[in-house]
Amino acid sequence: MIDGPYFVLTVLGVLGTGLVAGVFCGFSTFVMRGLGMLPPAQGVASMNAINVAAVTLPFMIVFLGSAVLCAVIAVVTFVLWPDEGTVELLVGSVLYLFGSFGLTMVANVPRNDALAELDPGTPEAAAYWPAYVREWTLWNHVRTAASAGAALSYVLALT
Repeated sequence: MIDGPYFVLTVLGVLGTGLVAGVFCGFSTFVMRGLGMLPPAQGVASMNAINVAAVTLPFMIVFLGSAVLCAVIAVVTFVLWPDEGTVELLVGSVLYLFGSFGLTMVANVPRNDALAELDPGTPEAAAYWPAYVREWTLWNHVRTAASAGAALSYVLALT
């Protein structure tokens, strides 16, 4: 069984990736569905406001902090190569770093940036909104599963 500081890192990894999975799950299951029901101008304006509000210290500590923590866990695992939990620790780190953090940077953030450039009341915004909701939500489902998978993988490493 993992113990000492390595145990603490792994428990923090479970907490961080699990919290992020919960945030993403909320967006996938009801926030985006609710926004998608709004008229396009209201949906675009609301999502742009959410995207601005999301970049707060508490969320960034959890989201970016979890990425740093997952990278540290991966490096420590490679260096120490523990007798137990190695595969689970590496899988958890990869799932979060690529499936959650990386995907955010290459799939969700570019869509957010494109949406932010549109004036909510324009025909361009109305035309983009349905595709945005569909594509953003699809990639968010993947981020949710990857973050939850990372948390589960870290829990398995602890057993």
